Amino acid sequence: MSTETGTAGSAGGSTSSSINLESVRAVAKKDFQDAVRSWLFWGLSIFFFLLLAAISAILVFADFNDFTTLDFIRRFSQVTKLVVPLIALVLGWKSIAGERETGSIKVLLSLPHSRKDVLLGKLFGRSTVLSLSLLIGSLIGIIALAFAVTEFSFPDYIAFLLVTILYGLAYVSIAVSLSSLTRSTTIAGAAMFGVFVLFYIVWNAIRTALSILMAMGHIEGVTYTGTNFAGREQEMIRLPDWALFIDMIDPGTAYQNTITLFSDVSNGAIGTTYPEGAFVDGIPFYLQDWFSLVILLFWIVVPMVVALFLFDRGDI
Repeated sequence: MSTETGTAGSAGGSTSSSINLESVRAVAKKDFQDAVRSWLFWGLSIFFFLLLAAISAILVFADFNDFTTLDFIRRFSQVTKLVVPLIALVLGWKSIAGERETGSIKVLLSLPHSRKDVLLGKLFGRSTVLSLSLLIGSLIGIIALAFAVTEFSFPDYIAFLLVTILYGLAYVSIAVSLSSLTRSTTIAGAAMFGVFVLFYIVWNAIRTALSILMAMGHIEGVTYTGTNFAGREQEMIRLPDWALFIDMIDPGTAYQNTITLFSDVSNGAIGTTYPEGAFVDGIPFYLQDWFSLVILLFWIVVPMVVALFLFDRGDI
């Protein structure tokens, strides 16, 4: 595939550029090697191992009876739901904005790399750092986990690990994309903070806010016949489908629901779902667990597509 020279890209014009896979690989390789040389990669690997080992140790000292791998996944997913986005956002923070701020992006573009090559290379490089460090740390942590559970399921653990990596890639894509649209690391940092607050704090409050509005009569709920804690049938009310969909498109919610898709973790333990009886025509496809995987892929692809278009046409 052909590509424009980096000189044209560094001129700050709006001329579009094509993608050269070899060039993308070269940028990604250098980005990953820089992380290894700076001990960032090894530091993250050790961190993930210590995190898993610490939680395993807590479970051992708590002396839970019949604590299985699925029980561990239910609890550990609450930790990774918070930690992985933080690390991914920090990894992507300066990926492009830092080089624009120092002017080194012009040196990089003076080489035979198009802007799209640089952006994709940074995405793959940072994604590799996060994915491999999480993989290495978690696989070594199996040793600690083996002492914490009474029944270890390797397939469920690997499924959980792979979904967690996919979750991390979504946030890396968001972070690198935002970084490419800013010229200052300060602005990029503010954008990363805003993303975390939006998805981890604000979005988690949306469902509660919608429930309050429904209880106040500002939103019309959907009534259905359900079973209470005493096992008796009674009329219940739920949020309308559109409100549930808003909750579903949050990356964290999509992550937890996707875990149930690839492991034996029950749907009642992870995710925010209603029984099938709450829906007249069955649970809508966009509220099912398999659609959560589509949402995760959406957060990986769409931010990068937008960034490729805007970064390729913006001034350096």
